[in-house]
Amino acid sequence: MGLSSATTVSEALKFCVFDLRRGQHEGQELDKILFFFPADLPFSTQLSVIGLSEGLITFTRIFSPEAACEVIEADMHSHVFYEAEPDIWMVMVVEKSKDTEAIWRIDALRRVLKEVHSLFIMFNGSIRALLDKEPGGELARTHLYSFIMDYLSDFLIGKKIQLPNFRDSLKERGTVQMLTVGREAAIEVQSLVKALESCAGSTPCYSLILFQDLLVSSTLPPDDTINLFTYAILRLGPRALSSGVSSWSYLRKGNTASRSTVAGSMLPNSGSALDQFYGSRDTSSIGDRNYNAAKPLQHGKWSRGKDGFLVTDIWGAEVGSLVPTTPTIWLQQTEEKMYLCAYQHKSLTVILLFPVTSILNGEQGISMAKQQILENGSMKMFKVEEKLSKGWAGENAYHVGGYRYLLVDGDRNISRASPPGKVTTLTKVSISPSLTKDKHVGSPMSVMGPVDLWTNLTLHRAGPSISVESLVALSKVRDEVDLEKSRSKWDDGPGHEKDLEVCIRAKNNAWVIARVMRGKELYMVLERANETLLYASDAVEKFSNRYCNGAFSLD
Repeated sequence: MGLSSATTVSEALKFCVFDLRRGQHEGQELDKILFFFPADLPFSTQLSVIGLSEGLITFTRIFSPEAACEVIEADMHSHVFYEAEPDIWMVMVVEKSKDTEAIWRIDALRRVLKEVHSLFIMFNGSIRALLDKEPGGELARTHLYSFIMDYLSDFLIGKKIQLPNFRDSLKERGTVQMLTVGREAAIEVQSLVKALESCAGSTPCYSLILFQDLLVSSTLPPDDTINLFTYAILRLGPRALSSGVSSWSYLRKGNTASRSTVAGSMLPNSGSALDQFYGSRDTSSIGDRNYNAAKPLQHGKWSRGKDGFLVTDIWGAEVGSLVPTTPTIWLQQTEEKMYLCAYQHKSLTVILLFPVTSILNGEQGISMAKQQILENGSMKMFKVEEKLSKGWAGENAYHVGGYRYLLVDGDRNISRASPPGKVTTLTKVSISPSLTKDKHVGSPMSVMGPVDLWTNLTLHRAGPSISVESLVALSKVRDEVDLEKSRSKWDDGPGHEKDLEVCIRAKNNAWVIARVMRGKELYMVLERANETLLYASDAVEKFSNRYCNGAFSLD
């Protein structure tokens, strides 16, 4: 997948966005292309990929009008489909390979498509709205191109794009990871939220609070919480602001420096192809295609100001002023445009959203709101950060000795997993045992509600890192679970999920277990375990009873 060679990239990955309502007449086929990667592929190749995708969508709708295809498996490629908006499709075509790094889950790839679309509409609004605003399509193409290219740069490892593969089997994109806090800390957090709301006066205000890349509280609707949490981890958190510093976050991370370098080498070729595309459509002037598109996913564009608020020039500056324009986002549920203000103190990040329509005098009004927050809320933020830091047991706080696990609460879109440092190494490594107790003991509470699944997840013991064979086996098990969940959804309808359990013995004699019960999912790997199935079942029961309040117990 080396990006220095267009040929290599085109064979390994193709990513396109197209509109089925456009380009229906002969000679206008290019109109339906809204984004294509690699952009320097011949238009005949681009149209071939999109034409095949359109044909597959049309054919499968004959048998399933309400839900067209999600994936088509060919001999050499996997075609992954996602209808982002009515008649607007995102399609990823990935090459199959004997290389173990090319072992992926289809659902994980679809979640990438969902994530990039959700983030896109958070900053730009819907693709359809952009097309309605400028029917020629140049506005939508410009925004999609700059946004998706920046998004893909996060997957660069060296000179290759590394899509989520089997190594990410103990991660769940599209969920939030929450910090378990004790009663006293929860009270302080709730007090802070009320103080922030009072600082806004009569102006509606939403808040999202993170500590160490974990969610502490949110007053936003669930979908908006996930989107803003994802962006905060990627670009706003303390680790994201520290270029090149590795993170234990459950979301993807790579070497920022290498990403930036390779992304730079990738953009020129793609840019020239974009120019060629516009030129082929007889755009009359450069002004018609030079739309100003903010690039919120650019690396290294956020920094912490002297007052603690994060600043960026991504959105430009007001006319006649050097002061950067305050970022804005769109809420998915209400489609309301909001000002985004982020404050950071050590490991605590507080994000505030104010409706654009409720702030008088624009930037002057935002400046006054920030001043109110500093005067009336800064001491409470300091106190919350201090309280959470005292109870923080470190990056391995949620490690459980002997287990490598992933917990998913699908109803609330919350997940928790073994720390990546325990699962990402290639070989088993012996580590001296140590016992640490998480100080967040008591009744875990948050503004979003009690995290009842993980009440007692407080002790951890270091152990060997998980092996490649175990992760490959787990990836295959999760594929089977994804397939069964999909069948259940369409056969029985939403809200009628089936309980199921899969337990296999991997080639390296590790037990790989999946248990789905009442909308909650548990995936687990037990290495160096006893050979009997009874042992594996007992281990799951003990984990469920001790750390999940019996949510996965069969009794």
